[in-house]
Amino acid sequence: MLENINLKRKLSREEYKRALPAVQHRLYDLEKACWDHGVPAVIVFEGWDASGKGTAIAALTQRLDPRGFKLYPITAPRTYEQQRPWLWRFWLKVPNRGEMVIFDRSWYFRVLDERVDRTIPEKAWRQAYRDIVEFERVLADDGAVILKFFLHISKKEQRERFRAIKADPLEAWRVSDADWARQKKYDEYLAAIEEMLELTESEFAPWTIVEATSKWYARKRIFETIVAALEKRLGANAPPLEAEVPAVAAKDAELREAMDSLAEGRR
Repeated sequence: MLENINLKRKLSREEYKRALPAVQHRLYDLEKACWDHGVPAVIVFEGWDASGKGTAIAALTQRLDPRGFKLYPITAPRTYEQQRPWLWRFWLKVPNRGEMVIFDRSWYFRVLDERVDRTIPEKAWRQAYRDIVEFERVLADDGAVILKFFLHISKKEQRERFRAIKADPLEAWRVSDADWARQKKYDEYLAAIEEMLELTESEFAPWTIVEATSKWYARKRIFETIVAALEKRLGANAPPLEAEVPAVAAKDAELREAMDSLAEGRR
């Protein structure tokens, strides 16, 4: 499956910056419409280390109303969580009516990291596939929109990104020994990912494989996929498309230029 993905897809930064205001504004309107009509949304981000999950989430949430969404970064289960059914900690994080919940990693941790690292027996991670599908089916049957993204990059691209991050004194902390250890297991993870995608794909909780070599292309694809899914779910309740007001666009451009200048100053 993943070997057929075209990782050479690209989008220039200029093209992305031109497209961003419209999709951010549209997503904000859809967020409000989902709130008004009680439509919950679950957005899952999985992907390789350094594939851009964090920055994609940052762009996604930059212009959303913070009262309408929650973001959960997921790590290995804590000791007290291991004493309960493994999906318990995720049931506590499902969205309320009208709320959007974003997962930076998710319940797929069990069939990826825990499987490859052999921290749980094979029987447990194989059983997890059925648990996951049933979990997502319950959420969908209760009205939730479920979007699952897997950000894909090559082994070579991941290694180059690690080296680039380590070369930056202000960013080097982001790459740990554990990250390098997982990089060496790229092929093992690849096999686990292929099986995960195959066994947990469903009509009610589809996977979107995002070609993430170009971060600009990846972010635009994510925005457009979420917007299309929410518009489809809202149907007639989706807000009408509005022509962008030039003054608003100009103000938005000025703000982005100021933010870019600040970001450059920190480097």
